Amino acid sequence: METKGKYQYDLVKKLSFVRWGGTDEELRAAGILMDEIKKAGGEAEYMEFTIPAYELQKCSVSVVSPFQKELECVPHGMTGSLPDGGVDLKFMYAERGVEEDYIGIDDLSDTAVLINELNFDAYKILCEKHAAAFLTISGKYYDSAENSDLMPRPMRPKFLENGKIPGFVIWAKDATDIVRDKAETIHLELKETETEHTSRDILAVIPGTQYPNESVVLTAHYDSVLVGTGSWDNATGSATLMYIYKYFLKNPPKRTMRFIWCGSEEQGLYGSKAYVEQHEDLLDEIKFCFNFDMCGTVLGPNNIKVTGGDDLKHLTEQFCREVGFSAEIRVGVHSSDSAPFADRGIPAVGISRGTKTSEIHTRNDIMFPLCPEQLYNTGEFAIKFIDRVVNSAMMPIPKGMPDNMKEAVDKYFLKDKVPFTEKAE
Repeated sequence: METKGKYQYDLVKKLSFVRWGGTDEELRAAGILMDEIKKAGGEAEYMEFTIPAYELQKCSVSVVSPFQKELECVPHGMTGSLPDGGVDLKFMYAERGVEEDYIGIDDLSDTAVLINELNFDAYKILCEKHAAAFLTISGKYYDSAENSDLMPRPMRPKFLENGKIPGFVIWAKDATDIVRDKAETIHLELKETETEHTSRDILAVIPGTQYPNESVVLTAHYDSVLVGTGSWDNATGSATLMYIYKYFLKNPPKRTMRFIWCGSEEQGLYGSKAYVEQHEDLLDEIKFCFNFDMCGTVLGPNNIKVTGGDDLKHLTEQFCREVGFSAEIRVGVHSSDSAPFADRGIPAVGISRGTKTSEIHTRNDIMFPLCPEQLYNTGEFAIKFIDRVVNSAMMPIPKGMPDNMKEAVDKYFLKDKVPFTEKAE
C-alpha cells in the first residue's frame, strides 16, 4: 500500500529546484506539471504572458571616505543604471524612511540614502527629493554569504510609477559597520539592461455536470525565488493542487473547476494577474477561489486566510469543526494568487500549513521540514471543503466583498497611493 501523501511528496521532490519566473527552469517545472496532468488522463494548456526583466552587467558598492571598504551587494532590479565608471555620492542613513528623517533637506541628488525597509512611501519620498541612489538592508547582523544569500529582486511596477532610482541591497552587518563608523562618501556602480521574459500559467478545466456556467477557480504558484529549492514555497502548493485535480478528474463536480498553476508569483503575482486580464469573459461566472501556498510542514499550525465577509469566515469555522480540522483562521488579504481574484469581488480561501521554524525565500527552503502525512492531510481537507462548495445546491457564499475587505484589497494593491510627478511639486 502506498504511503499516504507519497504522491504529493514525490512531486514536491521533482519540483525542488530554482524556478525563477520567465526562465528555462520555470518552463521545466511547467513541463513536469503538464506531464502529471496528462498521466492522470486530463488535458491542459499553457497561457503565456510577458513579465518585465533585466540583465545585470555591473553592481558594486564601496566606501571611499573617511575609510575604504568594499561591500557585497546585489541590485534592486529595474531601477536603472548609473553612468559608466560609477559615481561618488554622499552617504546618509534615514533610519525610518519618513519625512522626519529629511528635515531641512529638499535635494538628495548628490546622496545615496540607506533605509531600513523598502516600502512604497519611503521610496516615494526618495523620488520626491531626487535621491541619486538608495540602499536597503538584508538579514541580521550575523548573516553573511556563508550562511545566507543576498537576493536580487525586481522592483514592483507600482513603486516605479514614482520614478527610477538605482537601488542596492547590502548585508545588515555591513550596514551596521558603515553607519557606526560614519561613512561619508561611497562609490556606486550599477549597469543593467531592461528586457522582457515569457512566463506561463498552466490551465486545466473540469467541466461542471449540472452548473457548467458557474466556476470555482483553484490556484497555486509553481515558480520560486532565486535561492533555495522552493520546496515549501511553493512546490507543496503545486503538488497539493495536482492531488485535488486528480481527485475531481475521477469525481466530476457539479460546477466547473478551473485549475491554474500560476507562473511568476514571486515577482508580483504576474500569473494570476495575467489570467484575470486575459479572461475578462469568465469573471462573471467565477464565484469562488481556493488558493494553496505552502503546505506540508511537519510542525503546524494549519492556516486558512479568508478574503471575504463574515459569512465566509463562519462557513470556514463551521466546516473545520465539522470535519475535525484544526486551523488558525484569519480574515484578510492573502498575499498570493487569490488576491487578483479578490480584487474582482471573488471570495477566496487560502489554505496553507507552516510555522516560524520553517523558512521561505532563503537557501533553507528545502525538503527537510516537510512530510507526506501533512501533505495528505491538507489535500484531504481541501477536497472535502471544495466538494462542499462545487457540489452544493446553491453557492454557499454570495459573490462580492464587504466594504472593509474592498478597502483592504485596495490597500494591498496600493490603489490609494498617488504616484509622484514633477507637476505635483
